[in-house]
Formats: sequence, structure tokens, C-alpha cells
Amino acid sequence: MTLNVNVKKHWLTGGLISAAMLLSAPVAANEWSGFSAAEYRYFQHESPFSEPDQHNLSFVLAPEYYHEWDDGQQSLLISPFLRVDNQDAERSHADIRELQWLLVKDDWELRVGLSKVFWGVTESQHLVDVINQTDLVENSDTEDKLGQPMINLSFFKDWGTVDLFVMPYFRERTFAGKDGRLRSSLVVDTDKASYESGAGRQHLDVAMRWSQTFGDWDVGLSHFYGTNREPLLQLNSTFDALLPYYEIMHQSGVDIQYTNESWLWKLEAIRRDTSSDTFTAMTGGVEYTFYGVFDSDIDVGVISEYLFDDRNDELQTPFEDDIMIGSRITWNDEQSTELLIGMVQDLESSDASWNIEASRRLGDRWKVSLEGRYFSVRNNDTALYSIRDDDYLQLEFARYF
Repeated sequence: MTLNVNVKKHWLTGGLISAAMLLSAPVAANEWSGFSAAEYRYFQHESPFSEPDQHNLSFVLAPEYYHEWDDGQQSLLISPFLRVDNQDAERSHADIRELQWLLVKDDWELRVGLSKVFWGVTESQHLVDVINQTDLVENSDTEDKLGQPMINLSFFKDWGTVDLFVMPYFRERTFAGKDGRLRSSLVVDTDKASYESGAGRQHLDVAMRWSQTFGDWDVGLSHFYGTNREPLLQLNSTFDALLPYYEIMHQSGVDIQYTNESWLWKLEAIRRDTSSDTFTAMTGGVEYTFYGVFDSDIDVGVISEYLFDDRNDELQTPFEDDIMIGSRITWNDEQSTELLIGMVQDLESSDASWNIEASRRLGDRWKVSLEGRYFSVRNNDTALYSIRDDDYLQLEFARYF
């Protein structure tokens, strides 16, 4: 089993020492929570590569410890994560999603340690969400993130919230191995990653974000300078593997959401500058919710978004001129039953992808989730071509504690 815990030793050791010191303080809250899960994936087609199988089984353990003291002004959060996969050694991995100390004052907060930060408002992709590295072996939707070592200082003022970030260590992206599915025709050799910066993983990344609410409008402006979370994949010297190359980038972003009764209008846009390219990308759209359809408790949301990227290169992004349509159905029942379905259609070809996500609680501690990913890709000059045969249906049973 490969343990992809790419955190520098002094961060982990220092964090554990800090945790031990903090736990010696008088206890105001001392809570364990989290979940364990069994996941089964069935791939509809045989892999175009000889190694992977159509059946994939894995197990997850994700506990969480929370402790607070000093009248709630200080707290400690520890969230380790472990997955064991029966097929892909790269998907069997461990991570510390969060190991953070939080200090809360009247108009500012300080976080130190490994944390997860989310920016974004759109459904189909989160262009502005740039702080944490994507844990790509977890899911192809890029929603799962690795813990990021950081110092985060937040100020809360009448004129808005300002978040400042200093990130002294970089986390490399995870990729499926030779025995995994949803991978490129050539395996990504993560052990031979290289960097534009001579500091490598120790490059000091910085970011800031201002956010404010103006009535029905929520607005965020952000800027990031540091190591690009999306590596360039380059052929090795023997042409049998891909090597990640991490550039330095500047990225400016804006995210806006307007709420008007049943309407949600959303926009994310970025401008990214690296040594190899400068481009603009945007995702924007609308979500309308029908509440209590047919006099029931069910709410039905209809979603439509447009995805644009001016690189006009589908090997770099499959979303250069696409439209997403979907629906979110919420039953509002005791079991928290939910269903999300969506399709992304390329406007310049017949290529499309479909997504289905459903979940329902079983009793007080169990949850069943169903997920489906389907691809219709004929254009061999797109980033999705290598996973054209990786349609799958996934069933997960999770127990929360």
C-alpha cells in the first residue's frame, strides 16, 4: 500500500507536539466523530489497458477529533483519512485532511496547521478554488482535496472579510496508477515530479481574498501567487510515462452569487498567468428551485451553466466551450434523501459526460450513496478521450460515529 502523506516531517511532528500541549488544557469540548465506509465500483466496459479490472472494492476510515477551550476562543481539529483499495496501489493512501489550531477573537481569526479552504459558487467546476490540492484518486469530479499546510489570518470588518494565506509547503496531485481506472494511456509517474521554482515543494505560496455581502449579492475577489495546483504532464525520455511539471502562477479570480427568491445566479471567472500560457476561463449560470412540487415536501432545482476557456485546447481542458444542464431534487424527509443529475455537452462536437449522485440516510448512523459517471467521447484530441471506456456505477455504505 502506498501512503501519499506528502507533508514535511517538521509540519507533522510539530503539529502532533502542539496537539499534545493543547490537549493538556482544561476541556470545554472533547468530541469524536467521522465515518467508515465500504465502496464498490462497477465499470461498464473493460479497460483499454490490460491491468485494471471491471470490479473495484475499497474501504475508507475518516475519523475527526474536535477540542475547544478558553471559552470557545481556541480549538483544535484533527481529521485523518485512510483509503485501502483492492486494485490500485496509488488509490490506497493516507492523508491528514485537517490538523489545525484556531484562535477566534471579536473581529479576527487565526488558523495554523493543515486546513481545507473552499472558494466557489458554481456547480459544474470551481475555477477560483485554488488553495488546496486535488486528491484525484478519490474522485474524478475534483471535489476531494488534500490538507494544505498554511497560516490563515482572517479579518471581519463592516466593509468585508479579508483572508490572508501563507503556504510554506506544496502538496502534489495524486493520480491513478497502472492498475487503476480513469487514467491516461500513459501512467503519471508522481515520483519524478519537477518544479519551475528552485525551491520545489518549499516555495512560499501566498494568497488573499476579499468577500462581502451587498443585500442579495455575495461577491468574492481573490489572488493567488505560488505553485500551480494543476501540473503540466510531459513525456519522459523513454516515452512510456508522463512526468508532472509544476509551474509558478499568478491567478486572479472573482466569484459572484445573486439570490432572488427562487433564483440563484452564479459566476466564477479567473485570469491565470504562467511561464507557458496566459488564459481566461469562466463558468456562469443559473439555478431555479421549485419548492413543494405537487403540494409535497419535495424541492426540484433546475441548473444550467456555460463553461468557457480561451485556451481552445481540449488536451488542457475539456471545458473550453460547453454547457451544463442538470437538476437537484431534495425530498426534505427524515432520511435526507437527495438526487443530483447533470450533463456537460461540448458545443463544438458530440462529446458529452453525465453525472448522477444520490444519497439517503438509513437510520441514525448509516448512509447509502449511489454515483454514476458516463462518458461519450469520440474526439481523440480531448482530455476525456483516455477515460472514454471508464463509465462506472458506484455504491457506498457509510457508518457515521
